[in-house]
Amino acid sequence: MALSKKPVTGMKDILPAEMEIRDYCISVIKDTYAKFGFTSIETPSVENIANLTSKQGGDNEKLIFKILKRGEKLNLETAKSEADLVDSGLRYDLTVPLCRFYSNNANNLPTPFKALQMGNVWRADRPQRGRYRQFMQCDIDILGEPSNLAEIELILATTTTLGRLGFKNFQIRINERRILKAMAAYSGFPEESFDTVFIILDKMDKIGKDGVAQELKESGFDPDGVDKYLSLFAGLENAPDRLTWLKETLGSVLEDGVAENLQEIVDSVTQTKAADFEMVFDPTLVRGMSYYTGTIFEIAIPEFGGSCGGGGRYDKMVGKFTGNDVPACGFSIGFERIILLLMESGFQIPDRPKKKVFLIEKGVSGRALSDCIAKAQKEREAGTQVLVARMNKNKKFQKEQLMKEGWEEFTEFYREPLK
Repeated sequence: MALSKKPVTGMKDILPAEMEIRDYCISVIKDTYAKFGFTSIETPSVENIANLTSKQGGDNEKLIFKILKRGEKLNLETAKSEADLVDSGLRYDLTVPLCRFYSNNANNLPTPFKALQMGNVWRADRPQRGRYRQFMQCDIDILGEPSNLAEIELILATTTTLGRLGFKNFQIRINERRILKAMAAYSGFPEESFDTVFIILDKMDKIGKDGVAQELKESGFDPDGVDKYLSLFAGLENAPDRLTWLKETLGSVLEDGVAENLQEIVDSVTQTKAADFEMVFDPTLVRGMSYYTGTIFEIAIPEFGGSCGGGGRYDKMVGKFTGNDVPACGFSIGFERIILLLMESGFQIPDRPKKKVFLIEKGVSGRALSDCIAKAQKEREAGTQVLVARMNKNKKFQKEQLMKEGWEEFTEFYREPLK
């Protein structure tokens, strides 16, 4: 039987043209984040299964690629449950590994610690446009900073990066988990039902307010409470200053300082931003991860029609490892979706070095070959990319293929004619 030449479902081979753009984007990302004081770290692709299933990852915990125990630890005959078979899994995001990393290395790290982490993650998800089962994530996180300076720096660093990659007219949608909870409490929903309410609210952009109202009532919630809840969103639509209106409407149900803190983030970013985007308070923004405790945000790029990254504050997560809570906040760029948009728009890498090809006819003398390679070396030292290759019989087709790969200039070297 012949071996399969196709990648596993949900994963893909990356061709040179895309790889060149990916490498360029990675260099821009790392350069920009370094200027904001973020330092690179790396964590293993495999994590302890207990860490991955600690009820911190929301629905992603249902999508883990689990790894069987190895060697003598794996006993299929005596296994009675999954725990007898599995002890680790491929990471589904970079936040859980980061918190484990910080917990293990905090004594050797500065405070606050500004981390940059890029690497592949795996989710057994349904593949679709811009979504794969193996994909690159690009995270920046600040640990040990309790104030909104963390959110401001994260948003400015991420949006500056997107601006350098050519994106504009996008939005940063922002909300607060404490505002979400206050709106639900104000409407009379019991606290134990908040997660169900938020899951339905998260569908607002797809099913509208009427659809949300119908689903909440079908889930058994009091119709009067549902109507009161939806009236908040109707009031927000007409309010000239939505955060002020919401603060006044919710009254003591909303924790003091939450609305002011969120407004300060919006104002500070708007006044100091280096890219073309808009900050938008979105009371329907939920974010799926259960570990968020405060501010949450997402990148909305019109060309994609969905989220191209997001993040928020997760002050309780490090404490799951150490017993002591550490303030933490992070932002992740949807790297694969950014690459998809750049590829679809015909993106060209700016200031790319000149690319030349030296084609050598078969049969040239050793001396002539050495002269050709010496010229290539000299060009390379001057910053030019030079490909030295043997000339094919079908030279025209060979050049056409090379031009598709971005090679621009051709020099041909022929063997000396026989005397």
